[in-house]
Amino acid sequence: MVTSRKTLDLIEKLRARGQSFCVATVLRTADSTSARAGAKAVVTPEGDLHGFVGGGCVTGAVRRAALQSLELGEPQMIRVKPKDEVVTTTDVDGVTLHKSSCPSGGTVDIFLEPMKAARILLICGASPIAQAILSVAQCLDAHLIVAASEEDHEKMPGAAAYLDGFDLDALTLDTQDAAIVATQGKRDRDALRAVIASGAGYKGMVCSRRKLNTLKEELLSENLNLKAGFDALYAPAGLNIGAIEPEEIGLAVITEIIAHRRQQSDRQQQPQNDVDQEVG
Repeated sequence: MVTSRKTLDLIEKLRARGQSFCVATVLRTADSTSARAGAKAVVTPEGDLHGFVGGGCVTGAVRRAALQSLELGEPQMIRVKPKDEVVTTTDVDGVTLHKSSCPSGGTVDIFLEPMKAARILLICGASPIAQAILSVAQCLDAHLIVAASEEDHEKMPGAAAYLDGFDLDALTLDTQDAAIVATQGKRDRDALRAVIASGAGYKGMVCSRRKLNTLKEELLSENLNLKAGFDALYAPAGLNIGAIEPEEIGLAVITEIIAHRRQQSDRQQQPQNDVDQEVG
C-alpha cells in the first residue's frame, strides 16, 4: 500500500479536530526517484510534513508550496525537476516548477490540496431562536458549537460540540468565526460578556434595542475595555427581512453572518491601490 495507514489516520484525526492541513499526493514520476505515484503526505500549518513523497529536495518544495496553498486556500500542482532543466518558473503545460539538486535526476509531479478548518459558528443559548439558528446553520460548512447550560443541550441537537455555560477560554475564535447570542433572557449578561470579549469576526445578539442598551450600560460599568466589542456588535442581529417567527429570525441571522463573511473576504482580496483611492 503506497499510502500508509498512518497517514490516512492522521488525516482523519486532523479533520475530526477541525484543524487545517494540506494533503500532498504524488501524481507522476519520471526517471530515477524515491517517490512513487499515489504516495501521500500531510503538511500542517507549522510546516511539519508527515508521510513520504520523496527525498529532501522534493519535501522542501512540497513544504513551501503546501504552506502557500493553505494561506491562499487554493489547490495547486507542482513539478520538481533537476535544476539544470529548470530555466523558468512555469513548465510548458503551466505547472509551477521547483528545482531539485538531488543526484538521482528524477522528476515528480505533486498535487497539493489544502483542507482548511471549517469556520466556527458559536450559538449561545437554547431558546427557540437559538434552535432555529442551529437548524438553518446545519446546511453550512461550519463547525457548530453550542454554549448553554448542560440541561439545555438536548434542545440543540446536531451541533459538533457543546459547552456547559459561557466560559469560552477553551475556544480560539478568530476573524473567520462567528458568535451569536440568542439566550432570550437566560443568562444574557454572561453570554454577551463572553462573546464581546472573544476574537470572533462576527459578534451578534438577538435582542431588543432596549435590552441591548441596558446590558451595554451594565457591562461597560464593569469593564470599559469592552467598548470596542460593543462598537462591532450586530444587535439586534439579523438582516431586516421583516422576520417575526423564530425560523424567520434564524434565517435572517444566518444571512447576516454570510453577508459579513463575504464582505470581509472582498475587502481582503481588493487591491491596496483601489482601497487607497476610495479612502482618498
